[in-house]
Amino acid sequence: MRLLMAFLVSGVLCLVTAAAHSQSPNKYTELLYPSGGLRIQAYLYKPDGDGPFPVVIYNHGSRVGRERDSLPFEYIGALLSHARYTVLVPERRGYGRSDGLTWPEAVGNDKRRFVARLHEETDDVLAAVDYLRTLPFVDPKRIGIMGWSFGGIVTMFAVSRSTTFAVAINQAGGALTWNGNAEVRSALIAAAEKVTTPTLLLVAENDRTTASITTLGEIFKKRGVAHQMVIYGPFLPQPQTFASGAPGHQLFSAQGVNVWQGDVLEFLSRYLGGVHPPKSQR
Repeated sequence: MRLLMAFLVSGVLCLVTAAAHSQSPNKYTELLYPSGGLRIQAYLYKPDGDGPFPVVIYNHGSRVGRERDSLPFEYIGALLSHARYTVLVPERRGYGRSDGLTWPEAVGNDKRRFVARLHEETDDVLAAVDYLRTLPFVDPKRIGIMGWSFGGIVTMFAVSRSTTFAVAINQAGGALTWNGNAEVRSALIAAAEKVTTPTLLLVAENDRTTASITTLGEIFKKRGVAHQMVIYGPFLPQPQTFASGAPGHQLFSAQGVNVWQGDVLEFLSRYLGGVHPPKSQR
Protein backbone atom coordinates (compact mmCIF):
# COMPACT_ATOMS: atom_id res chain seq x y z
CA MET A 1 0.00 0.00 0.00
CA ARG A 2 1.25 3.44 -0.87
CA LEU A 3 -0.26 6.33 1.05
CA LEU A 4 0.32 9.95 0.05
CA MET A 5 -0.35 11.86 2.99
CA ALA A 6 38.93 20.13 5.24
CA PHE A 7 41.40 20.90 7.44
CA LEU A 8 41.30 24.29 9.18
CA VAL A 9 44.63 25.83 8.15
CA SER A 10 45.21 29.48 9.11
CA GLY A 11 41.47 29.90 9.30
CA VAL A 12 40.90 28.51 5.78
CA LEU A 13 38.97 25.36 4.93
CA CYS A 14 41.06 23.09 2.73
CA LEU A 15 40.27 20.02 0.65
CA VAL A 16 42.14 16.89 1.63
CA THR A 17 41.79 15.00 -1.63
CA ALA A 18 41.44 17.24 -4.64
CA ALA A 19 41.29 14.45 -7.18
CA ALA A 20 37.91 12.87 -7.82
CA HIS A 21 37.68 9.10 -7.46
CA SER A 22 37.94 7.99 -11.08
CA GLN A 23 37.32 4.29 -10.45
CA SER A 24 33.62 5.05 -10.19
CA PRO A 25 31.33 6.80 -12.66
CA ASN A 26 29.95 8.75 -9.70
CA LYS A 27 32.81 11.14 -9.04
CA TYR A 28 33.23 12.71 -5.64
CA THR A 29 35.83 14.71 -3.77
CA GLU A 30 36.83 13.59 -0.31
CA LEU A 31 37.43 16.36 2.23
CA LEU A 32 37.59 17.31 5.88
CA TYR A 33 35.81 20.29 7.41
CA PRO A 34 35.82 21.63 11.00
CA SER A 35 33.05 21.11 13.53
CA GLY A 36 34.04 22.72 16.79
CA GLY A 37 37.42 21.19 17.57
CA LEU A 38 36.83 18.13 15.38
CA ARG A 39 37.61 17.39 11.73
CA ILE A 40 34.72 15.75 9.90
CA GLN A 41 35.25 13.60 6.82
CA ALA A 42 32.80 14.19 3.97
CA TYR A 43 32.23 13.42 0.30
CA LEU A 44 31.29 16.15 -2.14
CA TYR A 45 29.47 15.49 -5.44
CA LYS A 46 29.25 18.37 -7.89
CA PRO A 47 27.26 18.52 -11.14
CA ASP A 48 29.08 19.57 -14.30
CA GLY A 49 29.17 23.33 -14.81
CA ASP A 50 29.79 26.44 -12.77
CA GLY A 51 26.54 26.72 -10.86
CA PRO A 52 25.52 28.07 -8.49
CA PHE A 53 23.67 24.84 -7.71
CA PRO A 54 21.20 24.04 -4.93
CA VAL A 55 22.76 21.67 -2.41
CA VAL A 56 21.55 18.68 -0.39
CA ILE A 57 23.25 17.40 2.77
CA TYR A 58 22.73 13.64 3.13
CA ASN A 59 22.87 12.08 6.61
CA HIS A 60 23.71 8.37 6.83
CA GLY A 61 22.36 5.95 9.41
CA SER A 62 24.22 3.89 11.99
CA ARG A 63 26.43 0.98 10.94
CA VAL A 64 27.09 -1.27 13.89
CA GLY A 65 30.57 -2.77 13.79
CA ARG A 66 31.51 -0.78 10.68
CA GLU A 67 31.71 2.69 12.14
CA ARG A 68 35.23 3.29 10.85
CA ASP A 69 34.47 2.22 7.29
CA SER A 70 34.35 5.16 4.89
CA LEU A 71 31.11 5.03 2.88
CA PRO A 72 30.45 7.75 0.29
CA PHE A 73 26.86 6.64 -0.51
CA GLU A 74 27.45 6.81 -4.23
CA TYR A 75 23.85 5.94 -5.12
CA ILE A 76 22.75 9.13 -3.34
CA GLY A 77 25.51 11.18 -4.97
CA ALA A 78 24.61 9.85 -8.42
CA LEU A 79 20.86 10.35 -8.03
CA LEU A 80 21.07 13.92 -6.78
CA SER A 81 24.04 15.22 -8.76
CA HIS A 82 22.40 13.97 -12.00
CA ALA A 83 19.40 16.09 -10.99
CA ARG A 84 21.73 19.11 -10.77
CA TYR A 85 22.22 19.25 -7.02
CA THR A 86 25.54 19.54 -5.26
CA VAL A 87 25.60 16.80 -2.60
CA LEU A 88 27.56 16.67 0.65
CA VAL A 89 27.68 13.42 2.62
CA PRO A 90 29.26 14.03 6.06
CA GLU A 91 30.51 11.03 8.00
CA ARG A 92 29.75 12.82 11.32
CA ARG A 93 31.90 12.33 14.40
CA GLY A 94 33.12 8.83 15.11
CA TYR A 95 32.43 7.55 11.60
CA GLY A 96 34.91 6.93 8.80
CA ARG A 97 38.00 9.11 9.28
CA SER A 98 36.17 11.79 11.24
CA ASP A 99 37.51 12.73 14.66
CA GLY A 100 35.63 11.75 17.79
CA LEU A 101 34.50 8.65 19.61
CA THR A 102 32.53 6.00 17.76
CA TRP A 103 28.91 5.36 18.76
CA PRO A 104 29.79 2.24 20.85
CA GLU A 105 32.58 4.15 22.61
CA ALA A 106 30.43 7.19 23.38
CA VAL A 107 27.03 5.58 23.97
CA GLY A 108 27.30 1.81 24.26
CA ASN A 109 23.97 0.46 25.47
CA ASP A 110 23.13 3.54 27.54
CA LYS A 111 19.81 4.67 26.05
CA ARG A 112 20.05 7.88 28.07
CA ARG A 113 22.95 8.96 25.83
CA PHE A 114 21.21 8.41 22.48
CA VAL A 115 19.63 11.83 22.10
CA ALA A 116 22.62 13.79 23.41
CA ARG A 117 24.91 11.99 20.99
CA LEU A 118 22.57 12.56 18.04
CA HIS A 119 22.45 16.27 18.88
CA GLU A 120 26.26 16.30 18.88
CA GLU A 121 26.20 14.72 15.43
CA THR A 122 23.67 17.37 14.42
CA ASP A 123 26.31 19.94 15.38
CA ASP A 124 28.53 18.37 12.70
CA VAL A 125 25.76 18.69 10.11
CA LEU A 126 25.11 22.34 10.94
CA ALA A 127 28.86 22.97 10.68
CA ALA A 128 28.69 21.51 7.17
CA VAL A 129 26.42 24.39 6.19
CA ASP A 130 29.18 26.85 7.08
CA TYR A 131 31.58 24.89 4.88
CA LEU A 132 29.17 24.77 1.94
CA ARG A 133 28.73 28.54 2.07
CA THR A 134 32.42 28.92 1.20
CA LEU A 135 31.98 27.11 -2.13
CA PRO A 136 31.44 29.43 -5.13
CA PHE A 137 29.32 26.88 -7.02
CA VAL A 138 26.77 26.46 -4.18
CA ASP A 139 23.64 28.61 -3.88
CA PRO A 140 23.53 29.37 -0.12
CA LYS A 141 19.84 30.24 -0.30
CA ARG A 142 18.87 26.78 -1.59
CA ILE A 143 20.05 24.21 0.94
CA GLY A 144 18.18 20.96 1.58
CA ILE A 145 18.78 18.13 4.02
CA MET A 146 17.98 14.42 3.84
CA GLY A 147 18.67 11.39 6.02
CA TRP A 148 17.93 7.71 6.60
CA SER A 149 17.40 6.02 10.00
CA PHE A 150 19.68 7.74 12.56
CA GLY A 151 20.34 10.21 9.73
CA GLY A 152 16.61 10.88 9.58
CA ILE A 153 16.64 11.74 13.28
CA VAL A 154 19.62 14.05 12.75
CA THR A 155 17.74 15.65 9.84
CA MET A 156 14.75 16.41 12.09
CA PHE A 157 17.00 17.76 14.82
CA ALA A 158 18.81 20.00 12.32
CA VAL A 159 15.63 21.58 10.93
CA SER A 160 14.28 22.06 14.45
CA ARG A 161 17.44 23.98 15.37
CA SER A 162 17.95 26.01 12.19
CA THR A 163 15.76 27.73 9.59
CA THR A 164 18.60 27.53 7.05
CA PHE A 165 17.08 24.59 5.18
CA ALA A 166 14.55 25.07 2.42
CA VAL A 167 13.44 21.42 2.46
CA ALA A 168 13.94 18.23 4.49
CA ILE A 169 13.50 14.53 3.72
CA ASN A 170 13.20 12.00 6.54
CA GLN A 171 13.62 8.36 5.49
CA ALA A 172 12.44 6.15 8.36
CA GLY A 173 14.11 8.30 11.01
CA GLY A 174 13.75 6.63 14.40
CA ALA A 175 11.89 3.60 13.07
CA LEU A 176 14.29 1.13 14.70
CA THR A 177 14.40 2.90 18.10
CA TRP A 178 10.92 4.43 18.44
CA ASN A 179 9.32 1.54 20.34
CA GLY A 180 12.29 0.87 22.60
CA ASN A 181 13.51 4.33 23.57
CA ALA A 182 11.11 6.84 25.11
CA GLU A 183 13.77 9.56 25.05
CA VAL A 184 14.12 9.28 21.27
CA ARG A 185 10.33 9.41 20.88
CA SER A 186 10.08 12.51 23.05
CA ALA A 187 12.97 14.22 21.28
CA LEU A 188 11.52 13.62 17.82
CA ILE A 189 8.11 14.86 18.93
CA ALA A 190 9.71 17.95 20.47
CA ALA A 191 11.64 18.58 17.25
CA ALA A 192 8.49 18.24 15.15
CA GLU A 193 6.80 20.85 17.32
CA LYS A 194 9.48 23.35 16.28
CA VAL A 195 10.02 22.52 12.61
CA THR A 196 8.79 24.99 9.97
CA THR A 197 10.73 23.47 7.03
CA PRO A 198 8.68 21.67 4.32
CA THR A 199 9.30 17.97 4.98
CA LEU A 200 8.88 14.72 3.07
CA LEU A 201 8.29 11.77 5.42
CA LEU A 202 8.98 8.27 4.06
CA VAL A 203 8.75 4.77 5.53
CA ALA A 204 8.02 1.19 4.43
CA GLU A 205 4.98 -0.65 5.71
CA ASN A 206 7.18 -3.49 7.01
CA ASP A 207 9.75 -1.38 8.86
CA ARG A 208 9.91 -2.04 12.61
CA THR A 209 7.28 0.67 13.03
CA THR A 210 5.72 3.38 10.91
CA ALA A 211 4.83 5.41 14.01
CA SER A 212 8.05 7.44 14.01
CA ILE A 213 6.93 8.87 10.66
CA THR A 214 3.14 8.99 11.06
CA THR A 215 3.37 10.73 14.45
CA LEU A 216 5.46 13.51 12.94
CA GLY A 217 3.05 13.75 10.03
CA GLU A 218 0.15 14.25 12.44
CA ILE A 219 2.06 17.00 14.26
CA PHE A 220 2.92 18.77 11.00
CA LYS A 221 -0.71 18.56 9.86
CA LYS A 222 -1.94 20.03 13.14
CA ARG A 223 0.63 22.84 13.00
CA GLY A 224 0.09 23.61 9.32
CA VAL A 225 3.67 22.72 8.30
CA ALA A 226 3.99 21.88 4.59
CA HIS A 227 4.69 18.17 4.31
CA GLN A 228 4.01 14.97 2.41
CA MET A 229 3.96 11.47 3.86
CA VAL A 230 4.42 8.25 1.88
CA ILE A 231 4.06 4.76 3.34
CA TYR A 232 5.43 2.29 0.81
CA GLY A 233 4.31 -1.32 0.51
CA PRO A 234 6.40 -4.13 2.03
CA PHE A 235 10.01 -4.26 0.85
CA LEU A 236 12.19 -7.39 0.95
CA PRO A 237 15.91 -6.80 0.34
CA GLN A 238 18.13 -9.43 -1.25
CA PRO A 239 20.08 -10.96 0.37
CA GLN A 240 17.95 -10.56 3.46
CA THR A 241 20.58 -8.97 5.69
CA PHE A 242 18.33 -6.62 7.61
CA ALA A 243 17.69 -5.68 11.21
CA SER A 244 15.58 -8.32 12.91
CA GLY A 245 11.90 -7.77 12.28
CA ALA A 246 12.50 -4.77 10.03
CA PRO A 247 13.21 -5.78 6.41
CA GLY A 248 11.47 -2.64 5.18
CA HIS A 249 14.12 -0.47 6.80
CA GLN A 250 16.44 -1.41 3.93
CA LEU A 251 14.12 0.23 1.42
CA PHE A 252 16.29 3.34 1.65
CA SER A 253 19.48 1.51 0.75
CA ALA A 254 20.71 1.36 -2.84
CA GLN A 255 18.44 -1.67 -3.40
CA GLY A 256 15.30 0.38 -2.98
CA VAL A 257 16.23 3.59 -4.77
CA ASN A 258 13.95 2.89 -7.74
CA VAL A 259 10.97 2.80 -5.39
CA TRP A 260 11.40 6.23 -3.80
CA GLN A 261 13.61 8.28 -6.10
CA GLY A 262 10.69 9.86 -7.95
CA ASP A 263 9.10 11.12 -4.73
CA VAL A 264 12.41 12.48 -3.47
CA LEU A 265 13.30 14.28 -6.70
CA GLU A 266 9.83 15.71 -7.09
CA PHE A 267 9.78 17.08 -3.53
CA LEU A 268 13.27 18.54 -3.81
CA SER A 269 12.45 20.20 -7.13
CA ARG A 270 9.39 21.80 -5.56
CA TYR A 271 11.47 23.65 -2.95
CA LEU A 272 15.01 23.74 -4.35
CA GLY A 273 14.58 23.74 -8.11
CA GLY A 274 16.83 21.25 -9.87
CA VAL A 275 15.69 18.76 -12.48
CA HIS A 276 12.21 17.24 -12.35
CA PRO A 277 12.28 13.42 -12.40
CA PRO A 278 11.38 11.73 -15.69
CA LYS A 279 8.13 9.77 -15.60
CA SER A 280 10.08 6.50 -15.72
CA GLN A 281 11.50 7.30 -12.27
CA ARG A 282 8.16 7.99 -10.59
